[in-house]
Amino acid sequence: MTASVLEAQALRVTVHGRCILDVPRLAVPGGRWTAVVGPNGAGKTTLLKTLAHLLPSAQGRVHLLGRDMNQWGGKARARALAWLGQNEGGAEDLLAQDVVMLGRLPHQSWLGAPGPSDRAAVEDAMRQTQSWDWRERPLGQLSGGERQRVLLARALAVRSQVLLMDEPLANLDAPHQADWLLSVRQLVRDGRTVVSVLHELGMALQADELLVLAHGRVVHHGRTDDAACRQALVDVFEQRIALHQVAGQWVVLPK
Repeated sequence: MTASVLEAQALRVTVHGRCILDVPRLAVPGGRWTAVVGPNGAGKTTLLKTLAHLLPSAQGRVHLLGRDMNQWGGKARARALAWLGQNEGGAEDLLAQDVVMLGRLPHQSWLGAPGPSDRAAVEDAMRQTQSWDWRERPLGQLSGGERQRVLLARALAVRSQVLLMDEPLANLDAPHQADWLLSVRQLVRDGRTVVSVLHELGMALQADELLVLAHGRVVHHGRTDDAACRQALVDVFEQRIALHQVAGQWVVLPK
């Protein structure tokens, strides 16, 4: 059995008196890719932010690599867990390579200059996301898709054991979505753990695990090669989608 790298108990988030997340228990297996899916307003982003320890108002406990999140120091946690959020911005005049270098801050001493290993990690991440060619362009001059690839490179540059990504495919065209898929699979082969919120259900079904949310609750968590998992996906979207297998992959079509 694969050990869990993220474990949560009694997670609960309330906004203006309304509960938007209620997860009694959750265990995310290590060395696998877990896709989080569900209808709009299901609590996907809230869950990911809670797991990343980014919602101070959240109730419950989260353990990362066997340690309570509250026991981690800030830099140590940032080295172990990388985050890519929705619609993230930055200083518009900051060069793309400097944005990616921000991912190396947890590895640097206070006020320390980037070293050879930091520069190598940045170049590797930017080449992996095909963003190296515009490394000296300001962030504000990049298109939405180019910006997204730079932000993905920043998360990859951390070289963390766990990566949490909220809608990482936003603004990416089909070829670069395919590149992202290859990157995730390589990370998993390297023993890393990826958790991603996805609206692209066909892509999500290529993950190892599917975490299906509705109304702030987990309605199913299991392997994507399990028929029960696919049925849960159809059910949570109120039978308005149909799954078809084409060339060994599941394709999602509206009914």
